[in-house]
This record gives sequence, C-alpha cells and structure tokens, in this order.
Amino acid sequence: MSETHHIYLIPGFFGFINFGRLVYFGHVRDALERSFDGRGVRAEIHRVRVSPTASLRRRAAEILESIVETSPRGPIHLIGHSTGALDARLLCTPGVDLGLEGAGPDEAAEEVARRVRSVVSVSAPHYGTPLATFFTGLLGQKLLHVLSLATVATLRQGRLPLSLVARIAAALARIGLPGSQTEAVLEHLEAELLGRLAPDERFPIAQFFSSIGADQGLLPQLTPDGIDLFNAAAADRPSVRYGCVVSAARRPSWRGHLSVGPRVTRQTTFLLYRWLHSQAGGAATSRLPQPTAAQRDALRRMLGSLPRLDDNDGVVPTYSQLWGEVICATRADHLDVIGHFHDEQHVPPHYDWLFTGSGFDRRGFDSLWNSVIAFLVPERRRWWRLG
Repeated sequence: MSETHHIYLIPGFFGFINFGRLVYFGHVRDALERSFDGRGVRAEIHRVRVSPTASLRRRAAEILESIVETSPRGPIHLIGHSTGALDARLLCTPGVDLGLEGAGPDEAAEEVARRVRSVVSVSAPHYGTPLATFFTGLLGQKLLHVLSLATVATLRQGRLPLSLVARIAAALARIGLPGSQTEAVLEHLEAELLGRLAPDERFPIAQFFSSIGADQGLLPQLTPDGIDLFNAAAADRPSVRYGCVVSAARRPSWRGHLSVGPRVTRQTTFLLYRWLHSQAGGAATSRLPQPTAAQRDALRRMLGSLPRLDDNDGVVPTYSQLWGEVICATRADHLDVIGHFHDEQHVPPHYDWLFTGSGFDRRGFDSLWNSVIAFLVPERRRWWRLG
C-alpha cells in the first residue's frame, strides 16, 4: 500500500480557517482533493489554525503542535500562503528552538522536520513588505482592521455597498492630512462593517480581532528590516525541496480602470488597489534579492519579462516572493492565487477582494495549482492534471 502524504495549508497574516461559510483555503483544498482522489494518490489535507498576528516563532510552534496531533507518521508537505510560508521555513530550520520544551533545540520540531519533503510558498514576503512598516503604527492598525473586515465581507457577500467603499477610499485619501480625523472615521467604518455581518458571524470575528489585540508580534517581523534578521537565522534544511509561487498584479493605470468595467463599485475598489500597490512597491531595493539565473529564466518564461523592482501583488513585492525553485509566476493579486478572484458562475462561486484588473481566472487558478501538485510529487508529474 502506498504511503499517505500529509499536506498542510498554512494561512498568512490575519489568516483564518473559516468565518461561517467563508473558508480561507476552500477553493485550494477542493482543487487538491479532486486531483489527489482522481489520480490514486493517498493524501490527507489539513488546514492549520495559527494565531493571526502572533510572532513567527509562536505560529511555527502552533503548526508543529497541529502536525503532532494529526499525522504521527508519513511524508509532510507544507504549503504556506503569504506569512504562512515563513512559519513553514522556521519550523524546518535545523536546530530551531520554538520555546515548547525549555531552552535549546526542540526535539519534536526536529522529528517533524525530518519528515518534511517540500515547502511551497505562495506570494510570501521572504524579504518583507513595506505595508508591514505602515501598519505597525496606530493609524495603520485601525486601517488594517477596516480593510480586513471589508475583505471578509466582500468575499462572504460578493460586494460591498458603494457608499461604504467610497468612504474607505476617502479615508485613505485623507491619511497624513492635518485635521482629517482619519482615526475616528476608521473606527466608525469598523463598527459599521461589523454591524453588516450576520449575528452568527459577528461573534467569531470579534473574537478574532480580540486575539489580534492580545498578540501583535508579527507585524514588525514582516518589515524589510525585521525579515532581514529572520533570514539570517532561518536556514533551509538540505533534505527539503523549496519552491515558490510568485504573483505580480497588473500595474495600476488608466487602462486598468477601463479593464475593471464601468461599475462605480469596481472603479472605487480599484482606487483602493492603487493605494495598496503604491505602498507595497515602496521597498528599499537593497533589501530585495538578486534572482538566480534559473529564477530569472522562469520569470521571463512565465511572465513574459522580468518584473520591475516596484512590481507587487498589492501586498508583497514580487521579488520578495522568491525562495527556491519558481513553481509558477502569474499575473495575479495577493488573494487571487488562493481562489479569491471574480467568478460568480463557478460552484462554489469565487468572490474577489478588490477589482485589480489582474485578469486572473479559473483557468489560471487550475494551472497554478497543477504546477504546485507536480512539484509536491515530482515522480507523478506527467500524469497529474486538475479537473
């Protein structure tokens, strides 16, 4: 009988398993299960619950505890979206101390890490993101709450009322202006967004934000300076294959405004995207890596040309996402790659977080995850296709 592969899906910053019917990795899990079942590969797919804004060390310890509880034996594959990939890298670091059993290297972590065959990072900030620097401030934290609630509401309901979207955009435009009272406006928007949720969803989301207030060690670690220290300590494990999915959303332009269509709601959310893209593209270029020859070839082949230094997916600089083999490089935004793009006809429907004009669709999603599956079990590369 063939061995069982254990696939762990690790959410990113502000990540969750589900809010009611909204599931973070719902579309990804469906795609993986369909492919594994159809190709006769024994696999168990696990979704990991991690503290949304806790430190990388704590989140890695939570992944370890989840693995110990759910898969006592068999090969392990870690798939981390965004910050989740950094957690996976830390867990696999030789000699890591996650603080679970006193000082010194953690024996449980070493035992689990020896079973890990691959780490796949999806749109991950391996060299940090300037957005983390902005969101560490008090105003940034309030804005992060609003944007996160708006994202949850949009993915859950399909769209937000134009009046709400317009007021969020107006708050962004007033940031930094004297006498703008932006903090008070954001607090009001947060309360209004919570009020729009169904009662059965309001409580878990309130708990979610409460847990965020209790532990915010992650944000400083995701800044370009903070991640520089992380990379100095988190070494790759020689027995593990590392691969990355790289996303580069289309640069905001007037042509982009035309591509999202005439609806005012879409046009307004595109303005939000312009702001996020400008913030995420402000990285100090000295912190970004020089791609290897193989990575450059892959980026040219998959994207048509090398990205610019300020290209990003609305959250993470594109070059910051490079770590190991480039499995897939695609024109997509930060949540497109895990299935949150616009396709209301699909069952279950795909809902976009922002209309970025990326052009990403179900065909691109299937192609991306087909490439990931081929990376996970390379000996079956010729036969695997997503349905």
